[in-house]
This record gives sequence, C-alpha cells and structure tokens, in this order.
Amino acid sequence: MGTLYLVRHGQASFGSDNYDQLSPLGVRQCERLGEYFASKGRRFDAVITGTLQRQIQSLDAIAAGMGGDLSAGLPAPLRLPGLNEYDSHAVIAAVHPEPLARPNTPALYKHHFGLLRKGLASWMAGSTQPVGMPSYADFAAGIRAALDQVRSSSHAEVLMVSSGGPISTAVGQVLGTAPEVTIELNMRIRNSAITEFVFTPKRHMLLSYNVLPHLDVHGYEDWVTYA
Repeated sequence: MGTLYLVRHGQASFGSDNYDQLSPLGVRQCERLGEYFASKGRRFDAVITGTLQRQIQSLDAIAAGMGGDLSAGLPAPLRLPGLNEYDSHAVIAAVHPEPLARPNTPALYKHHFGLLRKGLASWMAGSTQPVGMPSYADFAAGIRAALDQVRSSSHAEVLMVSSGGPISTAVGQVLGTAPEVTIELNMRIRNSAITEFVFTPKRHMLLSYNVLPHLDVHGYEDWVTYA
C-alpha cells in the first residue's frame, strides 16, 4: 500500500496577462509546504507534475523548502500533459463568447466564476467543445491514466503537483461523484493544498482533501488563497 500526495500549485497570477506563473506569495506557499514535508521526514519515491509553468515552479519551490533542489532532494520528475489544467478562458468563451472585463472587483470576480461553473458543466456534459481543448472525456482519461500509472508502480510515497481541475476530477473519479459535485470540489480547492490517496494495485482510496497543514499555524492566515 502506498500514499499519493496530490498538491495544487501555489497562487498563480490571476487577472494578469500571464496566469501561468506563480506570484511571489505562490512561491512562498510552496516553499513553506516543502519545509513542512522536511519537518515530517517525508521522502518521495517518485515525483510527477504536469507541464504547465506554474506546476513546475511549484515543484521547484517545494524542493527548495525541503532544503535542496530537484537534483539533490527529490527524484527526477515525470511530466505528464494529462495533469495539465483546462483552459478556463476557453471554457467560459464556449458559453459566453462576448468579451469580459478583467475580474478586478468582487462583483466581476463572482461573475467570472459563475460563468466558469456554467462552462464546466456544459463541457462535462458534452454540450460544448472549448476551442483548443480536448473533450472532457479525454481530459478525464488523461487524469485516470496518471492515477493508473501510480497504482501500478511499486512506489510507497508519490508526490504529484497539478491543478484544481485535475485534482478535483481525480477525487470525483475515486468517489464516483456527480459532475456538479466535482465542479464544487474544483471551486473550493486552495493553493498549495494537499489531497491524499492511499493506493493499492487495485484501487485508490481518499484519505484527505484540500488540507493546508503547513499554513494551519499562527502567522500564516493571510497566505491562504484560492486562485
């Protein structure tokens, strides 16, 4: 029996021209997570990420927090495109093709995520096909393949750094949740949060979801973010 630690990337650059990079806080969140892993004596037999910049940067920051770099502190990462996030702009555009203002107020932020929920539901149902993206069935298959690869390995401790969409989809696959539940899981997951699966050659089992043990101490309350 092994344990898979799925980590969502640190805070990215929501609302900027390039979302796919960590903010300074996002780097600190992941460095703090690495410090937490080191304090617990955690050692990983395998490391897996997607290929997005924010996922790779998050792993680099975790390694730095553990006291080294990837060459010294963690196994060489396997990069799987199947762990990449969906394109939220394409998802929204499939149900709302008109231009949207940059979400820089609470009202615009709420409107943005309301449209994202609607777009995700439509994509998951097969009613829309966002431009430049796979079908939801293919998106989910990439995540399932990554989980199958972990389950079929002989590793005891695996670190997987991905994004909210793939992680919530993985939880939904393991628990058999309805699409609307998977969407709400996606909307609630926090930056640098850990989700744990226990796995055997036959299946994955959910152990914890969306926890922040590295930030659940006095002085880090302002480090908790969602975007």
